[in-house]
Amino acid sequence: MTVNAIVEEMGRLQQLHESLLALSTQKTSALKSNDTKAIQQLLTKERKHIQAIEKIEKERRTAVDSWLHKTGMNMDNPTVSAICECLEGQDKQMLEGAYESLLHVLADLKSQEELNAELTKQSLQFVSLSLDLLQPSIQSMNYAQNENPGDSGAPKRSLFDSKA
Repeated sequence: MTVNAIVEEMGRLQQLHESLLALSTQKTSALKSNDTKAIQQLLTKERKHIQAIEKIEKERRTAVDSWLHKTGMNMDNPTVSAICECLEGQDKQMLEGAYESLLHVLADLKSQEELNAELTKQSLQFVSLSLDLLQPSIQSMNYAQNENPGDSGAPKRSLFDSKA
């Protein structure tokens, strides 16, 4: 097996991650517009993408293992940089190019998902605050006047003067 198989699998991973990035961008706009139905649909699509990514990642690992076996190399945890050290010329350039482009997509996806996490956190804080405002607290359920020992002798003056 050649390096082309590894590069091809990385290209497929990049395409799926770009599609996942597009879904994440759609999720951001759905979060901003508070469209829960769209968010649920997008989450379902994201789960399907993640399953496909996991499948292709297994295929990529198989391609790497078969390349290592073919070349007679023995690495426990092969990395792209370790494989690139063993390559020369066009194969090395192809693998590095695929790796760099996949890294850029992953960085964009990470920042987009961080934005979505922050938007979700703010939405939950708003809901929590709204619920706290709507639910009466235990202190406001006390209908008796506060009994302070120092206030017992002073007359209380109301805002409405009824003696006029």
